[in-house]
Amino acid sequence: MQRTKWGGIADDRFRGSGFFRVDQHDGVFWLVDPDGGRFISKGVNNVRFDSDHVRNTARAPYADACRSKYGSQHVWRAAVADRLASWHFNTLGCWSDELVAGAGASPLAIAPTNELGASFKLHRRDQVFPDVFDPAFAAHIRERASTHCARRFHDVGLLGTFIDNEMYWSPDWRGADELLTLFLNLPSHRPGRVAATARLQEHYREFSQFNAVWQTPARSWEQLAAMGRVEAPFFRMPAGGLNDALELKANLANPARAAFSADCDAFLAVDADRYFEVCVSAIKAADPNHLVIGSRFGYQAQSSVIAAAVRYLDVISFNCYELDATPQIDAYAAGGKPCLISEFSFRGDDAGLPNGNGAGPRVASQTERAQCFERYVTAALRNPSVVGYHWFEHADQPAEGRFDGENSNYGAVTIQDDPYVELTETMTRVNALAERIHAESAPRG
Repeated sequence: MQRTKWGGIADDRFRGSGFFRVDQHDGVFWLVDPDGGRFISKGVNNVRFDSDHVRNTARAPYADACRSKYGSQHVWRAAVADRLASWHFNTLGCWSDELVAGAGASPLAIAPTNELGASFKLHRRDQVFPDVFDPAFAAHIRERASTHCARRFHDVGLLGTFIDNEMYWSPDWRGADELLTLFLNLPSHRPGRVAATARLQEHYREFSQFNAVWQTPARSWEQLAAMGRVEAPFFRMPAGGLNDALELKANLANPARAAFSADCDAFLAVDADRYFEVCVSAIKAADPNHLVIGSRFGYQAQSSVIAAAVRYLDVISFNCYELDATPQIDAYAAGGKPCLISEFSFRGDDAGLPNGNGAGPRVASQTERAQCFERYVTAALRNPSVVGYHWFEHADQPAEGRFDGENSNYGAVTIQDDPYVELTETMTRVNALAERIHAESAPRG
């Protein structure tokens, strides 16, 4: 089995275009590397010398250990690049030092996130989600895409561009707010609030019809527009799995709740369409050579958001900290686009770290951790839509906690840069078989 310099499988059925692209053969999606190799993106996130500082300090324990071990960041880059390649990884995931990509004997692809929407959210500090109805939104996105993406126009090693990371679309671990209510609670002059109110007006026509569902203290559209805070009349569970069935049952039992859910979903559809249309068109204008590989959904998004993503993206990316990603893969793959798992991990309680903060399953030992990796990745690759998986992350977090308090055993290596042998041996074996496993996912007719 001959491989290209990128680690893809040489295959006469695929042509090289000089850049990464997507293709499909016998019902199976693949990435195709610049040389025409059949490619599964096997990545590691946060591969960097200064990976984590201890919260509220300048201390970086991993960097200190590597400085002592390697002597310089330059030597570290080459050593880490070759070590990742020896484990059959071929991609540097988000937040990585891109100079690692070319430091070893074999090149690694890069997959950066450009934080387009998030940067506008910070520009307008009263937002949880960027106000896509703000006239300044499109101009800001075009400017940032031009700055961050145009310079990569000729970069052969760029797998693709992530737009953002874990944007807030609807209720999840961060809160119970709906995007619609968040927009209704923007200051009264803000375009997002005006747009949200206008869409409710278009739907209900009469304020009494709206208020029969929403039960606000307002008595007119004018009073609603001037209210300091609009409270949601119902709370919805995060999308996916059993929650969907419970939501359907609750809506069938209560027509007002069903109407509220429909209002939220209709607004989500409009908002998501605007977000993806503006962001993808800006990236493609700045850099038409590369893929747009999604916004790294932090959980299973509502179907209206997935539908919008499918219309514009080349690849749908999502983070999934479960023992089995199959339900999420099925939800995202239903739209007919290839999928990439942009973040996943498992934490071992025998690593000597608190594992008190951070997402994902905790298991008792490194043996179980390795077993979880094999089951998760093998199951994912058996879906014909999956074109990659990126492990979070390269090195463990500090026991004292990083910037957000996370203090977990996510690393493929310890904070002293020693590999977790059982895990990395399993990674090496599974990664080497990835293309074969995925090829066998072809639908049988």
